[in-house]
Amino acid sequence: MNRPLTVMLVAAEASGDSLGAGLARALKARLGDGVRFVGVGGQKMAEQGVKSPFDIAQLSILGIIEGVRALPMVKRRVRETAALAAAEKPDIAVLIDSWGFTLRVAHALRRLDPSIPLMKYVGPQVWASRPGRAKTLARSVDHLLSIHGFDAPWFEREGLPVTTVGNPTLIRDFSTADPARLRAHIGAARDDQILLVLPGSRPAEIKHVFPPFEDAVRRLKAERPNLKIVLPLAATVAETVKARVAAWPFEAHIIEDPILKDDAFVAATAALACSGTVTTELALAGCPMVVGYRLGPVSYRLVMLVFKSPWVTMFNIAAQDEVAPELLQTDCNGPQLAAAVAARLDDEALRNGQIDAQFEAVRKLGRPEIDPSELAADAVLKLLAERAA
Repeated sequence: MNRPLTVMLVAAEASGDSLGAGLARALKARLGDGVRFVGVGGQKMAEQGVKSPFDIAQLSILGIIEGVRALPMVKRRVRETAALAAAEKPDIAVLIDSWGFTLRVAHALRRLDPSIPLMKYVGPQVWASRPGRAKTLARSVDHLLSIHGFDAPWFEREGLPVTTVGNPTLIRDFSTADPARLRAHIGAARDDQILLVLPGSRPAEIKHVFPPFEDAVRRLKAERPNLKIVLPLAATVAETVKARVAAWPFEAHIIEDPILKDDAFVAATAALACSGTVTTELALAGCPMVVGYRLGPVSYRLVMLVFKSPWVTMFNIAAQDEVAPELLQTDCNGPQLAAAVAARLDDEALRNGQIDAQFEAVRKLGRPEIDPSELAADAVLKLLAERAA
């Protein structure tokens, strides 16, 4: 009996876990029992058959100083990942996002077996900071799967082949979401306003971003007792956030079910969101938002030395305008966040104008016509066929 194709998938954060699960699903649809998966990932990849040797939540590191402190742990997890590859002997390894961790895994796999084809899924944002990473990546892997078309030239000029697959977030379909179902679930009347609070998917984001979000929510509830507070949570931080919300002096509704999360995105009046993939999802759902983000103070100063974009939200970058307000670092505080959210709760015309502008900005990002996971699967199989020829 022929050995099934063994694909190693390595993801260290919630967004990468989603990408890895989509790629695994697409490969299984093509190959059935002819493919098996090993590697590192979270809950979604586990559902597709990737049994991770450790919990990836500890690898969701935020900030330069925090990264230095976590380096011994990261190196230990890299060794465990390489040991898994040595035991399972994958035919190809796909290393998903998470620059610091996956680059070290790439180097470890090269030392282990230089014949293993290495594919990076999502390149570093060299157009925003540290362009030298393009050359580093070109020396470390064989192929890049890019989610943005404007990435390719940066890496191709360094000799790294690039396949642009598109951003899977941009094919999110909210057409079946049912706002009435969400309202019934939380006991909201048809005219009750709903505020989504999305504090991030990394433990470090809960540490830095959630406290000012909590302060903002308290201020908003004090002025609007009937405002419904809904928190759709990522699995990586759910238990931590639930423990903190339990101490709030008012009711807040935790949502973990994926179907109800979609319902919430469409039902919400406005959202207070940590910068990240979720901002694009909110825009696609037609939800106006205020974006907040914080790092440790030293890490923030170091990041600002190399970060070149005036915005951090992808659709703001695409629009070259602050379509959704960004309150970062010292501006990410309870009073300012609450004021920005209140302006949207109180002004329907402002909300509608922002929704339209968000749709237009997302359109500029380029909505894929084909599922990016399918294109990623095509690229994996093509690289393997080229190596076998």
